[in-house]
Amino acid sequence: MTLFLAGKTALVTGGSRGIGRSIAERLANEGATVALTYNASSTGADEAVTAIRNANGSAFALRADLSDAEAIPALFETLDGELTSRTGSRALDILVNNAGNSGWGGLSDATPNVWDTMFAVHARAPFFVIQSALARLSNGGSIINISSGVGTRPMHVAPIYSMAKAAINNLTHALAMELGPRGITVNAVAPGWIKTDMNATVRENADMVKAIEADTALGRFGETSDIAAVVAFLASEGGRWITAQVIEASGGYRL
Repeated sequence: MTLFLAGKTALVTGGSRGIGRSIAERLANEGATVALTYNASSTGADEAVTAIRNANGSAFALRADLSDAEAIPALFETLDGELTSRTGSRALDILVNNAGNSGWGGLSDATPNVWDTMFAVHARAPFFVIQSALARLSNGGSIINISSGVGTRPMHVAPIYSMAKAAINNLTHALAMELGPRGITVNAVAPGWIKTDMNATVRENADMVKAIEADTALGRFGETSDIAAVVAFLASEGGRWITAQVIEASGGYRL
């Protein structure tokens, strides 16, 4: 079996569960040495690392509160040591900004704290993670930001989240221009309705599920592995000519 990412290193933020865990597992299955970050879910991180190692992959977990921008440089100092001990170098080939937090933040009930927390994790953290990663990123590497379909089709019940994801789309385009001379591709993957904890309440409502599936060309909710497959492609040699793109992976939602 060909391992398309053999010899590569990857950092996946928020890799202890959901989409992040699937991405970490997929990159490791393709041969990459994967570092995944977690904040509250140490058990989930341990389970993800164990699953990867049981499948003969290489992975380790690092705790990081990405709502605190001041903590990001320390995360990379720890990452340097861990990668060097495993690969002999601190070089990073693939960066996946996936970490998020829950909450919707509607117009009527939003507070400045809700706004700050949402933007801190979904918009500010990726910016400063990339800033810290720049000195480690290999020429020809890949940055993949996990956005959302609401970044271009905002939900009126979640304006703050929608705005934060629109910011990630804009950042993706700007950095693709800046990092192109180094051969680094920068893209965003925008999931539609995926089976995750974030929308568990929605999926408990049979009428909402029926309406969403009827409005999706492929007729179902996505699996986390569907998003991981797109990320793995963008990180591989096959995705080398794709940059500055926001790729919606929604199964054809609201065509």
